[in-house]
Amino acid sequence: MRSLPAVMAAVFALASPLSAQSTSSKPAPIQVETGLVQGIVESGLTVYRGIPFAAPPIGEGRWRPPAPVANWKGVREAYKFAPGCIQEARWASTVGKADLPFSEDCLYLNVWSPAQSPKERLPVMVWIYGGGFVSGFTSLPLYSGENLAKKGVVVVSIAYRVGPLGFMAHPGLSSESGGHGSGNYGLLDQIAGLGWIKRNIAAFGGDPSRVTIFGESAGGISVSMLAASPLAKGLFQGVICESGGSFAPAKSDDEGGENVLQLSTAENRGIAFLNGLGVQTIVEARKLPAEKLSAAGGGALDRFWPVMDDYVIAGDQYKLYQAGKYNDTPALIGTNSNEGAIWVHSTTAKAYTAYLKKMFGPFADRILAAYPADSEGQALQSQRDVWRETAFAWATWTWARLQSQTGKGQVFVYYFNHRPPYPNTPEYQTQGASHGDELQYVFGYPESRELPWTPNDKTLSDAVSSYWVNFAKTGDPNGSGLPQWPAFSGNHPLAMHFGDTPQAGPYPNLEKMELWEKYFAWRRGETTLPAPSGDGQ
Repeated sequence: MRSLPAVMAAVFALASPLSAQSTSSKPAPIQVETGLVQGIVESGLTVYRGIPFAAPPIGEGRWRPPAPVANWKGVREAYKFAPGCIQEARWASTVGKADLPFSEDCLYLNVWSPAQSPKERLPVMVWIYGGGFVSGFTSLPLYSGENLAKKGVVVVSIAYRVGPLGFMAHPGLSSESGGHGSGNYGLLDQIAGLGWIKRNIAAFGGDPSRVTIFGESAGGISVSMLAASPLAKGLFQGVICESGGSFAPAKSDDEGGENVLQLSTAENRGIAFLNGLGVQTIVEARKLPAEKLSAAGGGALDRFWPVMDDYVIAGDQYKLYQAGKYNDTPALIGTNSNEGAIWVHSTTAKAYTAYLKKMFGPFADRILAAYPADSEGQALQSQRDVWRETAFAWATWTWARLQSQTGKGQVFVYYFNHRPPYPNTPEYQTQGASHGDELQYVFGYPESRELPWTPNDKTLSDAVSSYWVNFAKTGDPNGSGLPQWPAFSGNHPLAMHFGDTPQAGPYPNLEKMELWEKYFAWRRGETTLPAPSGDGQ
């Protein structure tokens, strides 16, 4: 991936009851494992912002797994969001939060609870933000858990380190880890947050045995990785992945459609990165200002990415799912119809063809046959569709197909093709349902963007958020008053299409998925280059 999506942008249940929330702006403090926390009442919910789930990863804690939080005395106020994990300031300004504070001390979570008592044991939804693993923060207004929580779930959002501080690998770090490699600190943060939730969420009225993780983009990719990570076993009972998935083989160079880095490749990148800063050792690097490291990270989203370390990421996820070696839970997964529009703003037939040859090598001709460039407009849409398929759609289809073959948890697939009410300007005319456009509907229609929303948009948002909440409650999105959403089956590959209204239908672009299956099999070295054909098959 090359640029940040413009949408970018928790069992110590010894607590005092959560009763009388509607009449008190400050409910009684709650006891968690390290002390008392004080929340506030907002819109009939108890809300806690900025609760630490791990020690600050600073000083000698930089580029190490998250450590336990120290106990505190007295009552800790949890009224405000903690600073976002340090990242380039321009990412924040992209989503209108240029004044957002950033800090290396950033491992905090937030809770929205509708529970009136810890005895309620409500289902829990844990949000993992996106941002290409170089950006993201929990305080983005779009990510408010308020509207989902009002439908009967406890919502938690967790922070994790990004960029070079979250995903830099280096031989020096690998040697420190006792055989666990290096580079996946952001994923370890997510796992630590889930561990905290399992131990503490009952105090907030949540059920630690009914946790669903959900995320979009890099957050969805994280969900996919956690679904296959042995370190996350037992920490959740359901997964929702929006525009994510991680089923391609690990990359060693710049192979098209591949993002997870081989450990050796990632370590070499780490060496080059630190050398560029004039340091050779991790001891020296830990003394550098965090701001300097972040600023030097650069803008490429795939420069610092999760690493196949055989510890957090235990191997090629495709092969793990083939062998049934994953955390088998119900899954709700999907993509948007025009994901690539947010990255590919313009192109020409010549530039698109050159892009295919660079990224896909000798397979490019087969791709061009399936995604032609007979006109400039067609070339633009073809390149956007190649983006959609390689970054998200093939992984979604592969996940559904493999889990339906080897798992017990049902899979529900969606295809979001509803165009938000964008203005009729050249910038938006061809955008359609782009990357991240489903988020405003999932989060219960927060007024986070100034668009001319229609009653139909609000009705669709209510349906989408209800499906998500139903899934968190039961492992099945279906419920009263909603169109039936069939589970995915290899024999009957259906998906829920979110157009103007939800409607089950054929799996989208199915014939194209077969082409990408052949491409990734070739990349794995499992097949020779197949003969080209006119339809790209």
